[in-house]
Amino acid sequence: MNLLEELRSLDPREPGRWPLPVRAGAVGVAFLALTLLGIYLLVWNEQRPELQRRQEEEQQLRQEFHNKHAKAVNLEVYKLQLKDIERSFGALLRQLPGKTEVPSLLVDISQTGLAAGLEEKLFQPQPEQKKDFYAELPIKIRLTGSYHQFGEFVSGIAALPRIVTLHDIDIKPDSKDSYDQLSLELTAKTYRYLDEDEVAAGEAQKRDVAHRPKPAG
Repeated sequence: MNLLEELRSLDPREPGRWPLPVRAGAVGVAFLALTLLGIYLLVWNEQRPELQRRQEEEQQLRQEFHNKHAKAVNLEVYKLQLKDIERSFGALLRQLPGKTEVPSLLVDISQTGLAAGLEEKLFQPQPEQKKDFYAELPIKIRLTGSYHQFGEFVSGIAALPRIVTLHDIDIKPDSKDSYDQLSLELTAKTYRYLDEDEVAAGEAQKRDVAHRPKPAG
């Protein structure tokens, strides 16, 4: 009887009757299998979180590389776009009057209403409101006239070389007995750019407010 036939004749339900070499080999194989399984499970359980972390880092690095590569490829395009933005910003900034030009702009706004044939009932500049790099100058205005004259006034304001916006527009009859004569109330806002000293003063004031201790509650 050769080895193959001898192995086939073994009864798996009675391993105690197997020949000694077969039993020793079976025990060795089982021990080796259990040892390998234990090592695999221990190493896998310990190293799996580290493997996952490394995989996540790899994905982040790949994404970062992709983003930087895209920026590097489009760097010249970004530079051209930046120049276009600077030119556009400069053009808009030139439409904002300086401090010394504001009085003449207020005269232009008032003259625009008079040129349209409107009667000026109120022209009252309000305190200016400073923003980041510009100041907003609201002007309360009340005019009387016709719809057609109001249209001419709005068109004239739009044609001014400086930026002027109209807000809170309210049109109503000038009196109970007057239907052709109307009253127009609105707030016109013009803007001026702040000079470097004003911007610096504004930043200093913000820092002072930010570091000012809060009153005890």
